[in-house]
Amino acid sequence: MSTSTFSGAHRRYVKSLYRRMLTDSLNWTVHRELWRRRALIIRAEFEKNRNVHDPRQLAVIFDKAEADLARNQHPDPVISPLFPGGTKWERNIPPPMGPLYDHLAADAH
Repeated sequence: MSTSTFSGAHRRYVKSLYRRMLTDSLNWTVHRELWRRRALIIRAEFEKNRNVHDPRQLAVIFDKAEADLARNQHPDPVISPLFPGGTKWERNIPPPMGPLYDHLAADAH
């Protein structure tokens, strides 16, 4: 039996929020050594609320964090070149491997 009071969905949501905040802060910073300071601040904010167990208080904390994330979101986030929306996405799509002209079709004769 688990000693934790939170569900797996709650943990996934907190991890997702944490990662989204880190990713967005990295979008604003060019150099990782400068970003690291901001990452430590974000981690400290999450650690400060680690022992909050009241659902109402958690809802307020999550709403505030989501609002801060939406308000501070980078207008032009970094997208990996090979991901959808990236600079190389579907740039050179491989050609179809089938024949260009089906000479065996009945109407080709």
